[in-house]
Amino acid sequence: MAASSGEQTTVLGRLQAKWGLTWWRVIAVLLAFSLAGSTTVLLKTPVTGLVLAPDTPQWQQWLVYLVVMVPLYQVLLLGYGTLLGQYAFFRSRWRAVTSRLSRHGPEA
Repeated sequence: MAASSGEQTTVLGRLQAKWGLTWWRVIAVLLAFSLAGSTTVLLKTPVTGLVLAPDTPQWQQWLVYLVVMVPLYQVLLLGYGTLLGQYAFFRSRWRAVTSRLSRHGPEA
């Protein structure tokens, strides 16, 4: 069953409350996520083709994808966020994630 417009507004309203953004800024953030994801999908084959031979085993292709494309996605996300006027939003999220990852790293 399709979601009614009231339910769609509720989802946007929840995002507004969670992120502390205006309706237009929420749209810009969602657009940045969409553009970064779409660009990553479009770049996957050419980028992995530059790094790997065509007959490379699947597991090595996935490894290169994770090592190269995931950081590229983050850079694209920050870039699109900047172009859409949401640099501060994405920078704060990036800092939160890196802080969380560094706290939960391997114990020395």
